[in-house]
Amino acid sequence: MNQTAIITPLVIYLILVYVLAAYANRILSKSGNFLEEYFIGSRQMGGFVLAMTLVATYASASSFIGGPGIAYKMGLGWVLLSMIQLPAAWLSLSVLGKKYAIIARRVNAVTINDILRARYANKWVVIFGSLALVTFFIAAMVAQFVGGARLFEGMTGLSYNTGLIIFAATVILYTTIGGFRAVALTDAVQGVVMMIGTTALLFGVIKAGGGVPNLISSLQAVDPALITPSGPNGFLSKPFMLSFWVLVCFGVIGIPHTAVRCFGYKDSRAMHRAIIVGTFVLGFLMLGMHLCGAFGRIIVPGLTVGDKIMPALTLKVLPPVFAGIFLAGPLAAIMSTIDSQLILASATIIKDLYINYGKKEAPDGALPTETKGIQRLSFITTAIIGIIVFGASFNPPDLIVWLNLFAFGGLQATFLWPLILGLYWKRANAYGALASMTIGVGSYFYFATFIKRVAGMHVIVPVLSLTLIVFILVSLLTPKPKADIIDLFWGDGREKGSGDSQTPSAV
Repeated sequence: MNQTAIITPLVIYLILVYVLAAYANRILSKSGNFLEEYFIGSRQMGGFVLAMTLVATYASASSFIGGPGIAYKMGLGWVLLSMIQLPAAWLSLSVLGKKYAIIARRVNAVTINDILRARYANKWVVIFGSLALVTFFIAAMVAQFVGGARLFEGMTGLSYNTGLIIFAATVILYTTIGGFRAVALTDAVQGVVMMIGTTALLFGVIKAGGGVPNLISSLQAVDPALITPSGPNGFLSKPFMLSFWVLVCFGVIGIPHTAVRCFGYKDSRAMHRAIIVGTFVLGFLMLGMHLCGAFGRIIVPGLTVGDKIMPALTLKVLPPVFAGIFLAGPLAAIMSTIDSQLILASATIIKDLYINYGKKEAPDGALPTETKGIQRLSFITTAIIGIIVFGASFNPPDLIVWLNLFAFGGLQATFLWPLILGLYWKRANAYGALASMTIGVGSYFYFATFIKRVAGMHVIVPVLSLTLIVFILVSLLTPKPKADIIDLFWGDGREKGSGDSQTPSAV
């Protein structure tokens, strides 16, 4: 196959990414508030950009590489399971969106832990949340780096290590120099690229397989279980499907890099538009990618490593130029997830730990004025985290989806209830939040390592059930939150100097 024709669309795409990063850096250099611009894009996202950055952040190496890799082995049952993710964008924006936007403006929040700091007024909640976020983000980012490197390896003929270097250098550079605005702008482009790539590959697979009915019949001939909801050996049981919905849909509310998107949109109209656009795009991408993975069992039989199905399938069914376009699609999904995790991990270290508990120059709840030192430290921190993840991405696992889902579960065990109950339950306090977070992380590691499944369910279900009970009991047995915290979250917030533009009607 003509390698030049494959690589050309990819090169064009990467150049566009660098141009957007340079544009974002130019805006950053003129900003009067470095931290707010670098870590949250000055809260100026419109509906389309919000939808695309939310979907692009959520759709990752698991969606385009790992998930289709499992569908290759499990068949149409895994396609059905993947559609459980359909309401994820709607849930995130409807549960967190408006209230997060209001509170974030009142307290000048640029990270999830800023919200926790304002709600619980306890440094240990912030410190533990920060450490857990960085730890699980590193695991998640390793999965993304591995996925990007495997795409380069499978479609360009480059070695895994060479692909890893190219991918890592690109993501680290544009995220470091452009900050959140570069992330959001590239996410919007990446969302469009993902849609085009998914459409092209799905059409090519169906055409190569002689139509959907013929592909289904061929799957049945290979193994009748491939066209059943439960999959081979009954792997996809009903309890597992229910618990998987908790892990990849409901629990997404507690994923920090998803939740932080609710800080940055302009107004309610943008949020409502994002719900509609985001739900459609997410559903199309999940269905298209996982169908390709399942049907790939017929087009490219005999693969032992499921994660390699998408590059192999692309080279098999698409002309070189379209293969290059598709390569940019999953690459965009992976880059858009890792850049969000990378910028938020950097924000956690700089804002939540260094400025709040190390530097101690700003008054409580206020962003420090822009300084060259903070800028330089932010750039360096972002780059160092990226380099650490790059180093950890050698010797990858066979199926990266499990590593990504492990990180998902750990973040949910840490943040889900402190975020939701903090917004909607006035009695929630720091003692309950800290108990929930520590027991959540500890029990999640224990269950994931030694138990694996409980009554056929993913371990996230008993872990979240346990942490919810702990949160409620400890909060009820300890003092109520202070009145000023309740007024900040449930009053009009104007004593904090928020102004009319930050009231619920405006947001």
